[in-house]
This record gives sequence, C-alpha cells and structure tokens, in this order.
Amino acid sequence: MLWQIEQGQSAPTIKVLARIADALNVSLSALLESHERPGAYVLRRCQAKVLRETDGRIESRALFPFVGVHGVEFYELRLQRGAVESSEAHAPGTRENLILIEGAADIGVGETRYALEPGDALYFNADLPHEYRNTGNGPALIYLVVSHAGNVDLG
Repeated sequence: MLWQIEQGQSAPTIKVLARIADALNVSLSALLESHERPGAYVLRRCQAKVLRETDGRIESRALFPFVGVHGVEFYELRLQRGAVESSEAHAPGTRENLILIEGAADIGVGETRYALEPGDALYFNADLPHEYRNTGNGPALIYLVVSHAGNVDLG
C-alpha cells in the first residue's frame, strides 16, 4: 500500500493514514499539515536557536529557522578572547563560507591555517576537521554559511 501511495497509484483513506501515523509514532495532523514555507519569514532575535559553550566563551546563533529541511545554514558565531571552536569533518560536499566582521581570527582547515582580519572572507571544503580561533585582544564576530551537498533535516 505504501508503495502504491508513493507512486501515486492509490489515494489513502483516513483510516490508512491513521495507521501509517501510528506506525511512525506521529499524529495524523502531522501527516496532513503543510510543510510549505511562506515566501518570507522573520526570525526575531529572541526566537533564534542559540548554542553556548558551558564556559560562555563561544556563542553560535542560527540565523534561519532551525527546523525543517535545509540545504544551507547561516550562523552568527561569537568567540571571546582566546576561544577556540573545533568542528569535526562534515559530510563530503559540504562547504563553508565565512566573513570576519570584527576582531581577529585564525581558521584552520585540515593542516592549513588562515589568519583573517575584519572584512576578510574564507570559502572552504568543510569535509575536513576545522576550527575557528580568536587571536585578537577582544571578541571576534563571524558570519558563517554552511552549504550541504544535499539537504539536512533539522526536525
């Protein structure tokens, strides 16, 4: 039955949809609601997903709705003096594009390091381990775009 539904050869009844929802452990309304995004979406600062290291020296704020399926993610990264954010290699085909807005930073990609000053941008293959290091005397502010080879489902 699922194959027929997928192929557009059968239209499920509400009873069949209820059984599918039950098997997937989701509500029937979750199957029926539209997942289309509006043409524009305002993400208020207070609504943004913010990740902080326990010592408070690193803060990452998602600048996109942190739910649903995305091919691109956009972040604001704040590093306090001396802070280092390390990242494991992402899936093959993942790219990162960043710009240093304020402060000084050293970005390591694999074994190579890039010293950045305000206004400098860096684009790199993120399928290698990489890190962001604040090398300045004050906070560093970075805007970061992560582009995935496919889509990522954030739930």
